[in-house]
Amino acid sequence: MKKKIKKINFIHSFIFFLFCNFLSFIIIEFNLAITPLVCLISILIIGVSHGSLDHIKGRRLLKLFELDNIIIFYLTYILTAITIIILWILFPTFSLVIFLVIASFHFGKEDVEFLISKNTYLNQFLYFLKGSLIILAPMYFHFDQTVIIFKLLLVENESFYSNLSYIETNKILQIGIILSTLSSIFLFMKDFELKKFTIFFDYFSIVIINYYFSPLLAFTIYFCFLHSIRHSISLVFEIDKNNTKRGITIFIKKALPLTILTAFFCVISIFLLSNNYNLDSSILKVVFIGLASLTFPHILLEYFLEKNER
Repeated sequence: MKKKIKKINFIHSFIFFLFCNFLSFIIIEFNLAITPLVCLISILIIGVSHGSLDHIKGRRLLKLFELDNIIIFYLTYILTAITIIILWILFPTFSLVIFLVIASFHFGKEDVEFLISKNTYLNQFLYFLKGSLIILAPMYFHFDQTVIIFKLLLVENESFYSNLSYIETNKILQIGIILSTLSSIFLFMKDFELKKFTIFFDYFSIVIINYYFSPLLAFTIYFCFLHSIRHSISLVFEIDKNNTKRGITIFIKKALPLTILTAFFCVISIFLLSNNYNLDSSILKVVFIGLASLTFPHILLEYFLEKNER
């Protein structure tokens, strides 16, 4: 099964690489504008769905702790998400920094771990460095736009922006990108096999979309069409490793309810925020703070399952 996943992910990465180049050409050639609303819809339809089977994983986790009441999982999951939102409102700078660090590790790990045989501490550090490209690339190519997004996310700490300016002017961003590049090279060369070219297809795709597109659009393309689809592929194989078509059908059916519920809460949140902010600003808050609130319980669930199912 692992060989099949590697093959599918290799093909997916190659297609995504071509897609990024084609999309860059089309948008630049015809001077097209992709609005934040389109980004939000894409994230809700494609991006969020890869975490919509967490309730099924929750049942597995409850069994490991000899519990059978699914309400315990739902309450814990929802309370964790709400806690993250409250913490973000109270401590936005701290919450943003923690989110960026955790997101770097999460993206790096989930995008490449199917190619890695051992889960060593070194590999986990390399996952973090590899995933940090998602955070560093938009800051390097579009620093001012990234700062505007941070400010829209309620971060108003002047020392934070002073540190960001120092990082930008002293070429620390370039150093971070070089380290991320080296981590990709190391992961590529370690126990080399042809399918590890997936790592470089992903790397160049991320660089291309961040070079040509705004931070929000680049993140949307990555999150929806690389990260989420790749994670969904692994879920499809978990559901039915022998019949991919059946696995996809079951995945869609099981993911649909929570995807719709998430979309409903996002629409309500935007409606409430629009009383004080314009539409684009409201969407940015919902996308990033909302994703942070869902990412933390999602990662915690993955961590506890991985730790207890060994």
